[in-house]
Amino acid sequence: MKQLFFLGACGLAREISRGTLSAVECLAEFRRRVERFNPTLNAVVVLDWERALFRARAADQAQARGAALGPFHGVPMTVKECFDVANQPTTWGDPALCSNTAPKDDVAVARLEDAGAIVFGKTNVPFRLRDFQTHNDIYGVTSNPWHITRTPGGSSGGSAAALAAGLTGMELGSDLGGSIRQPAHA
Repeated sequence: MKQLFFLGACGLAREISRGTLSAVECLAEFRRRVERFNPTLNAVVVLDWERALFRARAADQAQARGAALGPFHGVPMTVKECFDVANQPTTWGDPALCSNTAPKDDVAVARLEDAGAIVFGKTNVPFRLRDFQTHNDIYGVTSNPWHITRTPGGSSGGSAAALAAGLTGMELGSDLGGSIRQPAHA
């Protein structure tokens, strides 16, 4: 199963569409991996397995009826904490926003879900997304999966660490001043 975690979104979608892997099975494998490695890395800081399992079951039921949900049918994914996911916290790593709960999904999240992706969590960010490392006073420090005493960069450091460690099948990050490019280098 090790290779499952590094197939990428298209590879996972292909395996699910072929029926060699169900969306529920795929989500369960990623959950086990997150539970094993995330306590050390602290990359995925908000989890919603219940919502994800509901969507994975719906994806499998749709497939059983011969209906595809889109190009990312059944692919488990995470999103950068700054993106709104309905009923989940969106804080930008700022303690002043720690009670902020999103009323609905951001457009990007909704479009990915409309394409069949299954959001199961949100990844860590630095305070207000303004640093080249990933640390904030709400969620703490995210470690680089290749060297846990080092940073995965920022501001999409949680995103990069989750992908590099195979904790997610796909990630939604953002980049204004190097927020994806810098973690890709780290």
